[in-house]
Amino acid sequence: MHRLGTSSRPDWQLAVVIGAGGLGTAVARRLGQRHRVLVVDIDHERAVSVARGLCEEGGDAEAAECDVTRPESVDALAREVAARGGFRVLAHVAGLSPVAGGFEHILQVNLTGPALVTRALLPLAGQGSAAILIASLAAHTYRAVPAVESLLGDPAHPHTASRLAAAVAPEDRTGATAYHISKYGLLSLCRREAQAWGQRGARIVSLSPGLIATPMGAAEFSNSPVKRELYARTPLAREGTMLEIADLVEFLASDRASFISGTDVLADGGLYGTLRSG
Repeated sequence: MHRLGTSSRPDWQLAVVIGAGGLGTAVARRLGQRHRVLVVDIDHERAVSVARGLCEEGGDAEAAECDVTRPESVDALAREVAARGGFRVLAHVAGLSPVAGGFEHILQVNLTGPALVTRALLPLAGQGSAAILIASLAAHTYRAVPAVESLLGDPAHPHTASRLAAAVAPEDRTGATAYHISKYGLLSLCRREAQAWGQRGARIVSLSPGLIATPMGAAEFSNSPVKRELYARTPLAREGTMLEIADLVEFLASDRASFISGTDVLADGGLYGTLRSG
């Protein structure tokens, strides 16, 4: 029911946005133009702040706290979504950069978390629902050895991160390697789960940004010669913007993308093609 003096839109379908950082906020703001939004973050105060800002701009938004690495927390989120009648859009934006954690923690947040969330919310998807998982250009430059590939078939398993740590050489148990594996795993997850989502008339896709101007990304330039080199080799000679990624999320969530599922969309300014050509 509409509440007087508010911008509530009970007639709109729900968009669940996991992650209230810079990119998550941009995505929530864009989806909030046509959806009720549930802003979800491990930091509840941050989620509340973003949701409040969206409401002040005329949107209909609420906040929820969730640690995507904990099954009981994800199950609680699923109950909140169910109480709101299910969802039309799931945008899983939350993730850690290569310098933001250790090997296993990055895998838990970037891979196990999205696997738990999509598994818990799938029963709440309806005809036309779409899940968009933010991956990375890094997923396209990683080549998994058989021992790693075999473990990516069950990313929601509680011991996947530790098993992956045992599957790689000690010198490769770095944040950068974990980041590459986690994003590669998201592409595999979407391909593998497309059938289950399709049985509900729903879709699941991944979106792989290249170098995007975000607060987290800016902090990495000073510590990453590799990132500076990638920037220099980007054909469009600039970073992408959070608004451009929000544009793509909006498109992939819409009926205009109704035949796109189980695949990845790469938005990198042409960088991957340059890397492949030498």
